[in-house]
Amino acid sequence: MINIKSAREIEIMREVGKMAAKTLHFLGQNLKIGMTTEEINKMCHEYTVKRGGIPATLGYHGFPKSLCTSKNEVICHGIPNEKDVLNNGDILNLDVTTIWKGFHGDTNKTFLIGNVKPEIQKLVEVTEKCLQAGISVCRPGARIGDIGAIIEELAHGHGYSVVHEYCGHGIGRLFHEEPQIVHVGKKGTGTELRPGMTFTIEPMINIGKRHCKLLDDGWTVVTKDKSWSAQFEHTVLITEEGCEILTQFSHDEWTVDDEKI
Repeated sequence: MINIKSAREIEIMREVGKMAAKTLHFLGQNLKIGMTTEEINKMCHEYTVKRGGIPATLGYHGFPKSLCTSKNEVICHGIPNEKDVLNNGDILNLDVTTIWKGFHGDTNKTFLIGNVKPEIQKLVEVTEKCLQAGISVCRPGARIGDIGAIIEELAHGHGYSVVHEYCGHGIGRLFHEEPQIVHVGKKGTGTELRPGMTFTIEPMINIGKRHCKLLDDGWTVVTKDKSWSAQFEHTVLITEEGCEILTQFSHDEWTVDDEKI
């Protein structure tokens, strides 16, 4: 069952979305070659809790950390650890979900670490465009299949593949709600979008083949062919006129207090 949010619930979703967005921005500003993903995890945890939020991933079905850190061939759900070091030329996805007043805000971004090869930079750029394209078709009366269709067309047009097994999702009081937002599809198919729906769009795009593998830790998902993968994510709201990105903030909303833990 799809949960249509009330006006009050939408206001809280805007608040928590902005909190998650600011956390992700802060982490991105502080990435350095030689840093471990465990250091990033500690920064994320401290930044979130000192602002009154709760890191949603910590303890979620046993996940042990406060965000997901997915590097290079890791598609999603990478677990931060002290042995995973950022090297020059890496790409790193940081996936942040914050709980505030009982609601969730979920966002992620793939960052370039140092001097990244041009072909990998292009993968990252196209993946962000895939997210933007998916958002662009969100409006009342559109279908979930429209989102997947435009993402798939754009990715395939650049010779990339789209991960099928992991998808976007409804979000609100629960981390994962209905509907599922698959990043492949056929235009005009699937559930109709209605005002008050909130969900994530989070395409995972591979430079090689689409197939993936779950590692023995039960969380980390990698490409089967070891090719590199990028991902971007926003939480969006369907409005009467179109849609609104909830996990962003304006330049004027970034203050001196946001610059520090």
